[in-house]
Amino acid sequence: MKGIDTNILVRFLTNDDRRQARLVYDMFKKAESNQDEFFVPLLVVLELIWVLESVYTIPRNEILDSLNDLLLLPVLKFESQSIVQQFTQNARETDNDLSDLLIAQTARSHGCQTVITFDKKAAESHMFELLE
Repeated sequence: MKGIDTNILVRFLTNDDRRQARLVYDMFKKAESNQDEFFVPLLVVLELIWVLESVYTIPRNEILDSLNDLLLLPVLKFESQSIVQQFTQNARETDNDLSDLLIAQTARSHGCQTVITFDKKAAESHMFELLE
């Protein structure tokens, strides 16, 4: 198995570079026919969210829909897939920052009650605790 970097998923989702997007599509098709998988680290998911929001200004719901679509691809094996799935569900119920929510979801899955932060906006969520 090989891991993939954020830019692979960005090309696949945005098709902003047609040549590279085609290379990714062809790679996924070949992997699918060979029943191979690519590993998607949780940090890649976090970076993907940041890039889609900050660089491409893609709306929140479209990002969540795209993540759900990626989760369904048989060629992608996500680190902590259940965390990513739970994150995409919970993120639709709040307007908190997506990156913050993924951080909190990951911490909660490891038994944390809250995430301590200096971020006042994040601390408005019950998943965060403001350090003052």
